[in-house]
Amino acid sequence: MSVDEFSLIDEYFAHRQHSRRDVELGIGDDGAILTPAAQHQLVVATDTLVEGVHFDRTTPPRALGHKVVAVNLSDLAAMGAEPCWLSLALTLPQIDHDWLTDFSSGFHEVSRYYGCTLVGGDTTKGPLTITVTAHGQLPNGRAITRHGAKAGDWIYLSGNVGDAGLGLAATQGRVQLPAAHLQRVVEKLHYPHPRVALGQSLRGIASAAIDISDGLLADLGHLLQRSQLAARIDLNELPLSLALTETVDTDTALRYGLTSGDDYELCFTVPEERRGMLDTALAHTAVKPICIGQVIGGRPGSMQLSLDGQAWQMPEQRGFNHFGDDHAVSE
Repeated sequence: MSVDEFSLIDEYFAHRQHSRRDVELGIGDDGAILTPAAQHQLVVATDTLVEGVHFDRTTPPRALGHKVVAVNLSDLAAMGAEPCWLSLALTLPQIDHDWLTDFSSGFHEVSRYYGCTLVGGDTTKGPLTITVTAHGQLPNGRAITRHGAKAGDWIYLSGNVGDAGLGLAATQGRVQLPAAHLQRVVEKLHYPHPRVALGQSLRGIASAAIDISDGLLADLGHLLQRSQLAARIDLNELPLSLALTETVDTDTALRYGLTSGDDYELCFTVPEERRGMLDTALAHTAVKPICIGQVIGGRPGSMQLSLDGQAWQMPEQRGFNHFGDDHAVSE
């Protein structure tokens, strides 16, 4: 059966979503018409997933639909923004109705959960490539950026790191895991949960923030470089799951936690005088951020790592690099 671009959009995307009240005109025209809230600023983030780079043919299409939305919402969360509108650019080698059904299901499930509306995009023929642009909003002047950290600020992580990297290694046959651990880490790899509510709670508390997409060392390094500072990290405080600590040795578990991408936890800094505000803001939530170190003066982007009070060697590879000489397919 022949399907044109407009039929594809109508069948899988236009009629399978809710619409926000601030969408005056969505899918079906040359552009969307949106009405941001008064006294709010827009935050825009874009991410692309490319077959053979970010995923392979074994990745479930429902997981791809979920993930391409979630990774963008994680960027918005890091800036304290409320997710609002999405646009999707989808390049397909051919029309596969089963694939599109599962992909669009994952896409719409996570979009509805976080209150987002798909308002436009594009479909083309070519190598499988998925790009989403997410638009969010926040009150004027309340954005959390990467460049606000100060010496003396405390460094927090919103949850465990390294699980997605372990999940990727397991799906590629590089490590063997017990069934219970395998299910958990593969779920973390394929269906990340962006810390949207936490990001909004950090407005006025966090001095800087970033989401962990390419690995803790790489992403914290970006924050430190933007803030022109260094950091001291206590690896005894690094939040690692039982899936990691019961499967591999300590050094290997730490390297997963420090260099694996795709966890989409938030790493953020909090001044000493706002630590009580942080505890109060999150007292009635399930999120319990862990303090892993402190911002210090020093060469911008550099980090001092310690374990049991002793210096620990920094891994040569800090995280995923699209243009590195050696990298495996990364989710």
